[in-house]
Amino acid sequence: MNDPAFTAREPLTVGGTAVALTAATYGNSRHAVITVETAPIRFTVDGSTPTAAQGHIANPGDILTLANQDQVRKFQAIRLTGTSATLMVSYGVK
Repeated sequence: MNDPAFTAREPLTVGGTAVALTAATYGNSRHAVITVETAPIRFTVDGSTPTAAQGHIANPGDILTLANQDQVRKFQAIRLTGTSATLMVSYGVK
């Protein structure tokens, strides 16, 4: 089994305005693993901006896998409820 080399990580707070992953942190990463830690979110991976009513839903405990650089660059998230969420993100280059 290939073990991807994870080279960076970051916590990301998701509030009432859509946020993207931090370009200065992910750099040339080719994939990412995201754990939803504290509250539900809506997210997109196509460059569109999620809203409280649009986008995929992820709940605390869910693990999202971004499979390529395009998804890493285009990922955006917004909180689903009045409670901000925390995401833990790990980035890899292999």
